[in-house]
Formats: sequence, structure tokens, C-alpha cells
Amino acid sequence: MTHPAPEPASEDLLRRMAPQVLGALLRRYGHFDAAEDAVQEALLAAARQWPEEGRPRNPRGWLIRVASRRLTDQLRSEAARRRREETAAALTPRDAFVAPPPGEDRAPAEEDTLTLLFLCCRADLPAAGRIALTLRAVGGLTTAEIARALLVPEATMAQRISRAKRRIRTSASPFGSPADPADPAAAGEQEQEQAGERERAARLADVLHVLYLIFNEGYTATSGRELQRADLATEAIRLTRAVHALLPDDGEVAGLLALMLLTDARRAARTGPDGSLIPLAEQDRTRWDRDAIAEGVALVSDALTRTPLGPYQLRAAIAAVHDEAAGDEDTDWAEILALYEVLVRLVPGPVERLGHAVAVAMVHGPRRALDLLAALDDDDHLAGHHRLEAVRAHLLETAGDRAAARAAYAKAAGLTLSTPERRYLLSRAARIAE
Repeated sequence: MTHPAPEPASEDLLRRMAPQVLGALLRRYGHFDAAEDAVQEALLAAARQWPEEGRPRNPRGWLIRVASRRLTDQLRSEAARRRREETAAALTPRDAFVAPPPGEDRAPAEEDTLTLLFLCCRADLPAAGRIALTLRAVGGLTTAEIARALLVPEATMAQRISRAKRRIRTSASPFGSPADPADPAAAGEQEQEQAGERERAARLADVLHVLYLIFNEGYTATSGRELQRADLATEAIRLTRAVHALLPDDGEVAGLLALMLLTDARRAARTGPDGSLIPLAEQDRTRWDRDAIAEGVALVSDALTRTPLGPYQLRAAIAAVHDEAAGDEDTDWAEILALYEVLVRLVPGPVERLGHAVAVAMVHGPRRALDLLAALDDDDHLAGHHRLEAVRAHLLETAGDRAAARAAYAKAAGLTLSTPERRYLLSRAARIAE
């Protein structure tokens, strides 16, 4: 009996499996930096071998075995060089990974990736560093992509990631549970419990932030020829579902999942046959995923009625108002503005203020919104960003200032690294010039 030839490697498959393999290695060994290097070597080996030999029947197991061999070889070499015989003796022999222990490679992918998510979001790392590190390890984003997502220079982001890795490497307990107090008698049981709750809340907040950023990069890629990276958006939704299954009563987890579903529901209508960008107001709403919208609305409605209010719930509620409108002209902008007013009080960030300005324009007119944008010109994170200029251009066009709008569209086009966005912005500028 003949069997079909194994499939070759695919870039999407390797990207999806990278965090799963890294999570499995960290669960066994720790050593974040070395494990990450080993995973990259395994991915390169797969990219070379699978097209010639075919994809193995258990791709994840193959990658774990190869990465484990690379890692144990590296650790053994380092141990010998540093004369740490006790470390070298404790390492598992390389041959053991030819046939992994029963069940080792069959751990659920969600378990390994979720483990990696929460372990990267360590309380002893600076917030910016742990978010960047998690985006790199779990999201598979490049340093440049992370820098654009977080609105900081690429060199700054590279330094943050390096410092986070160095902090993990020198930590006495890089991937264990939060350490107990040095002097148990100095901290009462209640204080320890409260400290643990604060750390868990901080880790969860970082996890949700990372998942949100991964989804955003998938929904609107910050660079490249394609507007969307569906693999990243789908992976972010899958992981958020897994977190929601673990924490079904957390309103912000439900809110984030709802936001992703309500936003991703529009994916099919966002681009034309040639890959060109179609703005929300011009999309064919019959192409929106009504099942995803219904699920998202149910999730956020339930969260809003029984859990403390949070930013992701508010963002999801705004998305729900858009998705439930029969057409763009039916959108309840007054309700959206009211939701943004609450959101910017909770999270007065530049992106939230930019969305608020758009809602103000739809309710009170573009001139008032343009005054709000002028305040954002001094924001270090948003100043010079193409989205600020694109919104300004739209408001100027709405206000009838065609020359200024054309210049703003051209400026925005020059700032974006996304080909579809650049083409759209230039087309808007050209249309005004006609």
C-alpha cells in the first residue's frame, strides 16, 4: 500500500509552530535566549529539508526534536567550556530526542503557547520589555514590526528586547512561578496573596496587550505588499479563545475576544480583487461574517452587564455599533462618541484620542476635530505617524480645504510602509486634484 508524499514546508505553518516549539523547549529547559536560537535553527532546517524530503507526519514533533538537539548541543558545549561538569552531566543525552518520551510532543499546542505567553510577561521585567519580548517570541514579529506597532524607534525596541533577554538569562529563576518573599515571616499571608493577585493581574494585562498587538498587525500589516496577514489575526483569535476558556469570567478577556471577532468579521470586504484597500464606509456589508458578529456582540453584551468596565469592552462595544449598522449612513455616531468619551478617560493614549477625534468629527463637524488633532502633533508616539496625517487629510477634505487635504494625503502616503495603504492615500490625493 502506497502512502501520499508528505507535504513540503510552508511559511505559514512554520510561523504558527515557532511559538509552540519555543514553549515546549522552555517548559523542558528554560534558557530563553539559547532556546530561541535553537528554534530558529530548527525552522531553517525545516525550510531546507522539507521541500526535498517532504513534510513529516508530525511537523511539530520534528521541530521539537531538532531544536532540542541543537539546544542540548549548545548547552553541553557551554558547560564544557565553563567547566560546569555538573550541568553537563544533568543534560539529557542527544540520542534521547530521536524518539521523544511518550506524550512529550503531544502536549497541546495551546498549552505550550499559553505557557510562553504568561512566562514572557514576567513581573520583574519592565512593562515595555516584556511586551516586546512576547511579541517577538509568541507573535513571531520582527523588531521593526514591533517598533511600528508600539510607535517607538526600531533601535529603541532592539535595546528593549536585548535587555529583557539579558534579564531573563541572569535571573535565578527565569521560568518558574513568582518567587516567594525572601523572609516569609516579614510578609503576612494576606499581603502575599494580594501581591500574587497584583502580579497575576499585571501579567494578564500584558498578555491581552500582546494578543491585541498581534491581531492588529495581522488585520492591518504595518508594512509590505499585502494589507492583511490573516495567519497572525487568526492565531491571535485562537490564543485569545484559549485564554477565555481559562478565564471565562474575566470581562476584559471576553471584551478582547469580542473586539477581535467583531473587527475580523469585516476581513473579506476590506480589499478589492486586486488587493486594494476598501475603507469601512465603502465596504460591501453583505460580505461581513454575521456569525462572528453575533458571537462578538453576545460576548461584549454579557461582559458589560456583569463585569467591571474595561478598555477592551469599550473598544468591542464601539466595533459592535459599526457592525450592527445596516449601512454606513445608519451608524450611530452619537453612541460611538459617548463610548469614546469613556474610553479616553480610562486610556488617554494617542490612538484612543485619534479615534475620539474621528467620532467628534462625525457628530460635531470636522473643524472641532481638527483642533483635537493639533494637540496630538506634540505627542511623541503619534507625531509624524501616517495615521495621524491620514485622519487629518480626511477631516480637511470633509471641511472643504482641498489643497491642505491633498497635501496631508500625500504626506501620509510618504510615511506608511504598507503598499495598499500608500496606494489608497495617493489615490485620494489624486482624486482631490482632479
